[in-house]
Amino acid sequence: MRRSQVGTRPILLLAAALALTFAPPAVMAAADPPALAPGTLAKSVQNVTDPGSNPADHGDVLNWVMSYDDPGAGGSVTVTDPIGSGQALVPGSLKVPPDWVKSWSTDGTTFSTTEPGSGVVAVRGTNPDLQPGGTSLTRLLLPPVQPTTTATGGDGFTPLLYRSANGAIESWNIYHHLVPAAPKVVCINLLTSQPCSGGPWPRPLNTTAGPLGSGNTGNLASPMAGQFVFDPARPGIVYYPASTTADLGVACLDLDNRANCGFFPLTPVGGSPSASNSLAGLTELNGNLYAVSTNGSVLCLTMSSRTPCAGQPYAGIAAPHSDTSVNPGLYFYGSTTLAGGKMFISSSPSSGAKLSCFDPATTTTCAGWATPKAAGPAGVITYGVFTSYTTTGAEEGACVPTPSPYQLNCYTIAGASLTPPAFPAMPSGALTFNPKVITGPDGHLRSYFPFWGGPILGATGCWDWNTDAACAGMAFPKTHPGVGGSGNTRDYGYDYDEAGECLLGLGDAGLLFSMDPVTGASPCFRAGASLSLTTPDFYCDGASGHITGYQDARLVDIDIANIDLANSAATVSKPDNTVIATLPFAADGSVDLSGISPSTYPALVIDASLRLLNVDDFGGGNEPHLVAGFVGDPPQICFQTKLASDCGVYSVSNTASGTDAGGALTSNTVQQPINPGQACQPNIAVNKEICKDSRASRCGPGGAGPWGKTSPAGLLGILGTAYWRITVTNTGPVDAVGVTVNDAVAPGCVTAAGTFTVAAGASKQIHCSTFLLLLPLTNTASVNYSAAGAPQGTPPTTSGTSSATACSLLCILGSPDRAAELRAR
Repeated sequence: MRRSQVGTRPILLLAAALALTFAPPAVMAAADPPALAPGTLAKSVQNVTDPGSNPADHGDVLNWVMSYDDPGAGGSVTVTDPIGSGQALVPGSLKVPPDWVKSWSTDGTTFSTTEPGSGVVAVRGTNPDLQPGGTSLTRLLLPPVQPTTTATGGDGFTPLLYRSANGAIESWNIYHHLVPAAPKVVCINLLTSQPCSGGPWPRPLNTTAGPLGSGNTGNLASPMAGQFVFDPARPGIVYYPASTTADLGVACLDLDNRANCGFFPLTPVGGSPSASNSLAGLTELNGNLYAVSTNGSVLCLTMSSRTPCAGQPYAGIAAPHSDTSVNPGLYFYGSTTLAGGKMFISSSPSSGAKLSCFDPATTTTCAGWATPKAAGPAGVITYGVFTSYTTTGAEEGACVPTPSPYQLNCYTIAGASLTPPAFPAMPSGALTFNPKVITGPDGHLRSYFPFWGGPILGATGCWDWNTDAACAGMAFPKTHPGVGGSGNTRDYGYDYDEAGECLLGLGDAGLLFSMDPVTGASPCFRAGASLSLTTPDFYCDGASGHITGYQDARLVDIDIANIDLANSAATVSKPDNTVIATLPFAADGSVDLSGISPSTYPALVIDASLRLLNVDDFGGGNEPHLVAGFVGDPPQICFQTKLASDCGVYSVSNTASGTDAGGALTSNTVQQPINPGQACQPNIAVNKEICKDSRASRCGPGGAGPWGKTSPAGLLGILGTAYWRITVTNTGPVDAVGVTVNDAVAPGCVTAAGTFTVAAGASKQIHCSTFLLLLPLTNTASVNYSAAGAPQGTPPTTSGTSSATACSLLCILGSPDRAAELRAR
């Protein structure tokens, strides 16, 4: 046994050696990656109240500026800035770069993204996915939208596409013709084809501003065919027609915050002989929102002030929907459109569909439209109205579609009959809803009409106004086979994604789907992203010269081989949609932006429109996106504070901290001195006296004296020792520091005093003596002092003087003490 063990040992050692020698690299320990260096925080401060003034004054507003220099790692970054003592945050002043998230804390530990009304002790900026360098933004590419059932409990009517500033891409809809209490608003995240955060959906709509509620708690009813208007001055705010049990008006929805933002009543429900029961609209013209009541009056709201327009409602404009009394269940069958700066209204009285025209310039009926125009046979209703265009794209009039038999009745803006577009034959019973009008990928002006009813389960009619014909390459109407299994979409309306160049559809079936605007195929085999790069928003110190130049826009996390680059492009525009350039993608998936001047164009909107060869890059957790950026200084976080008026606050300071991919961050400390100012100065009085006794025991500290301004006759004789007392009193609100005595005649008094402090409301006495050789002698004293907390380098202040006299007999007769004595007698 022992021999066997000894004999196998060399074999085991050899095997172990061979295993080490020939071990594959995969099992060897990998070297640790190099550690990432943390970024740099640089703090500075600006005086907002008095720019360039240093030290600041009590009550001044300061702008604290924090620059974050990313070392190129990107990733998650958090910067926290405490509000030091002696100052208070100016509400609403926190600014962060694009895609950073603001938060506030009242205890220094717990942070909220809602700013408190007061008591903020710290602010924070966070970016969960900072792009390397810090001056680039990223937006996900919207993949082909697959058919999605919307959780409305009903059809949801038309989609409303929303691309938020932070990169969200959502489809919103409001279920139509629904009673006030019922939940009716729904949001779909188009990036995931799932309900948006903030659910469960649908949620109710309410007149009171605040977060969306839940359950059957609404108090706003929806009309038959609502139209929506985004507020150009308030990002993420959309207006829609609505009614309460008491009023018709305009309601407001805040998409970013998932909140109601008010209801603005325009006319009471009721009236006779034609009652205001419901409404149609909205349309926007020159900053005003217009709707129409079932009684035929036009309603108007000024969007900027959210107040009713002067003189509204404007009566006698449209054909009343009916002459019934109050009937909350009676909806407005018809709609509105704009042409030539005027609003055209279709309605469905029992006598037959009518078309009316309202002129906002005169707030009455349009010239040539004294009475509504006939637009359909008796007993037939219409849901829509659309603008007619010439082959050059000019607005020429309006048309009303009616279903049984199918016909179009059109009139010019001036009120004359107009030849309708030559739609291919449409079956009886086909309902037509308001079209989506776009400039298509081919540059042609197109209207996409939603159809359903009769034999049509759901279809789109595309009309090319530039050719005055059905769109080339797309059947009219184009059905949606395979969508939802049977193509039973029952289309109500569409919205258009200009970035991705896809239409979104929604209908009575409650099915959200996408459609190619050129072929009509569904899903739309395109992808797109829209990125707004506003360079000044990265900085908040008010300085210029931060930007060196634009870099590029590039596709990330997508295989370029899966893109038809020849039919893909990036459109670069100003925020007002003025196109600067349409640029092709290079073979590496980038677009060169370096030729665009940031001084000429400080803000760019970059729309990437991609024609896909397949969808292999979407799904499985992969997220293709667009990145665009510029070369410039590190981005900044800023907030403002107001300095306390308390004279005890002599300076304030600020130090920020944070974390990034490289570890902990700490900024430099900035100390801001404060000038005490006239209201925060010591008030110093000096009183110089001489002892009227010759005994040192009575003339020293605590001695009985007595003290006066002159010595008694004969006290000192021809020569002797004078005992002096200097009293320094501070009646001001702050301490006097660095106090020294000025006394040219008695330098011993200067020495005895030394340097001292006189607290606010306090006094200090200095006792000293002088051996006099010659009388009379007048001794005058003053003090030099500084205010506590005065900035370094502030010159001292000199007080007023005070004198006392050591007298001979002659000077006693004219002394203040002797004069007082004689008056007393």
